[in-house]
Amino acid sequence: MIKIRPTVSEDHDEILRILKMTGYFTSEEIEIADELLNSYFDHSLDSGYWTYTALADKVAGYVCYGPTPLTEGTYDIYWIAVDPDFQGRKIGTELLTFAEDDIAKHKGRMITVNTSSQEKYSSTRSFYLKRGYHEGARIRNYYRLGDDLVIYVKLISED
Repeated sequence: MIKIRPTVSEDHDEILRILKMTGYFTSEEIEIADELLNSYFDHSLDSGYWTYTALADKVAGYVCYGPTPLTEGTYDIYWIAVDPDFQGRKIGTELLTFAEDDIAKHKGRMITVNTSSQEKYSSTRSFYLKRGYHEGARIRNYYRLGDDLVIYVKLISED
C-alpha cells in the first residue's frame, strides 16, 4: 500500500536518486527537476509546480504537475518517476490518477505530457496511451535530429 502526500524537503535527495536510477533522464533534465523541486520548496503551489511523493517503506516515486501558464484549465504533467525497486507495482498509475483527480478538483479540463520519440521512451508512450491519453502533436527533430517531441493529451472535462 502506498501513500501519496505533498513532497517535503527531506524527499529531495531520494527523488533525485530515483531520477538517476531510472536511466531515462539526462543530467541536464535532472538539474531542471532539481530546480523545480527547489521552486516548490520555496513557494509551494504558488511555484506552479505541484509536487507529490509516493511512499511505501521509503520514497517510491513522485509526480510534478501544474497549471500551464497563459491557458484556462490546461495542466502539464512535468515528471512522473518511480524507483526501479518499486516499478511494476502500479505506483506510476497511482501517481498519475492522483494528479488527474487533483487537476479535476482545480477545474482542469485538459492535461498534456511531453516526451521523446526515442526508443527508450516507448514504455513511457505506452503508459500514457493505456491510460486514455492520445498523441495530440508531434514535432519532428525537436530535441535533436531523429528525436521528436511527442505531446500526449487527455481531456478530463468538456467545460
